[in-house]
Amino acid sequence: MQNLFRRILFHYWYFRQPPWDTGVSPPELLQFMQEHEPGRAIDIGCGTGTNVITLARAGWKVTGVDFAPRAIKLARQKARQAGVPVELSVRDATRLDGVEGPFDLALDLGCFHTISQAGRRKYLEGLQRILAPNGFWLMYGFLRSDAQLAGPGLGEADLSRISAQLTLRSRQDGFDDKRSGPVDKRSTPRSGSVDKGGSTSAWFLFQKREQAQA
Repeated sequence: MQNLFRRILFHYWYFRQPPWDTGVSPPELLQFMQEHEPGRAIDIGCGTGTNVITLARAGWKVTGVDFAPRAIKLARQKARQAGVPVELSVRDATRLDGVEGPFDLALDLGCFHTISQAGRRKYLEGLQRILAPNGFWLMYGFLRSDAQLAGPGLGEADLSRISAQLTLRSRQDGFDDKRSGPVDKRSTPRSGSVDKGGSTSAWFLFQKREQAQA
């Protein structure tokens, strides 16, 4: 029932202007694109397709998935207007069975951190299947303490479980080493941004290992 309510809520958000849909690709993605040659990319939870279009314009072959039908409809309209070839489909991030990899980049801008623990396990199983060897997962999410057992956000225990499967290449928390204050709050989503509940956010870049560790 909770998942159904969440689907309905997200679907109807797209009849307005969702607060997370800024229409601007984040600098963390742009930096990644500057440092890597175009390949195949998937945007998991692509919304109205802003980052799908940005990647496609840079020569990437892009797939976008979102479980909100309204979001995918708007993304298709934007892609047609931009004149870029992309593949878009209504799909749950925890059910990537029908997605054909391999992908050199999986982008997740605030999707994974909202999913239940059971859903995260399914998500990661699908991610492992569709990522190319040495492929990257660029992920943004809000952080929470491990004492907060329920609700969205990423705790250190979550990150440890991910790191058991993927190699962490970089992490931008938005706080200095002494955690004395935010480095940058200029735009959303950015490392160091704060939601209305006071949660801080971070960007993570993980890489799939070429061979599973023994």
